[in-house]
Amino acid sequence: MINKLGDSMVRKIVCILTIVLSVSLGAQNEVLFDAGNKSYNNGNYQQAIESYERILNSGVHSTELYFNLANAYYKLNRIAPSIYYYEKALQLSPKNKDVKANLSFAQNMTIDDIESVPEIGLSRIGKNIVNAFSFDTWALFSIVLVMVFAALFLGYYFSSTTTKKRLAFIVSSSAIILAMVCLFFAYQKYQYVQKDNPAIVFTKETDIKTDPNLRSEVAFTLHEGTKVQVLEVYDENWTKIKLADGKTGWIPSEDIKLLNNI
Repeated sequence: MINKLGDSMVRKIVCILTIVLSVSLGAQNEVLFDAGNKSYNNGNYQQAIESYERILNSGVHSTELYFNLANAYYKLNRIAPSIYYYEKALQLSPKNKDVKANLSFAQNMTIDDIESVPEIGLSRIGKNIVNAFSFDTWALFSIVLVMVFAALFLGYYFSSTTTKKRLAFIVSSSAIILAMVCLFFAYQKYQYVQKDNPAIVFTKETDIKTDPNLRSEVAFTLHEGTKVQVLEVYDENWTKIKLADGKTGWIPSEDIKLLNNI
């Protein structure tokens, strides 16, 4: 009995300390955020960056924090980190117009002019449909349609008239077909998300090699701020990347920063 009371007391103390620490950390981060904004408004952009990054180091992430941090880097003409943090802000708020506009300004300062390979025909239509909703939304649609199918199938089974049976059969069949389609779209969306591994080039200039070693030929050259897709990593020192125009090559892993890493 005493041990149980002791354990209960310890849990309560730990819980109280956790809450106090959380509130204290939140208040500290709010002070840092206000200090960063004040420094930014006064033109002290490096000082603002230091305040914002202290918040990031505490494990707090938000669209506003990334956006303000990107703006501060942009003011210092540091293209790679400004684009990086605009992209991070977009990951949290994909439809944010202010972030999109400022990202466009930052991208205009990059050297590399890479044109995306346009998708055409059924591939483009299919991708647009899949990307219309998130994986969770497509999965939810599928579940709801399965439930509709189950309800209508019971209606079909217990209906007493031929007309009601026919109607229930047609609608339930349509529901289960649509459920399978939504499930397929959910799977495709999941695959797109899994394959999407973007990164930003952080060095002023870097040579992209044909193979993952210094002795191989230079395929092309990239500059800071360029967005690439990571395909694979070799020996932790080399990363295979793909550009929007379809070109591929190997870049030193230290020259890029992954966007999917928090």
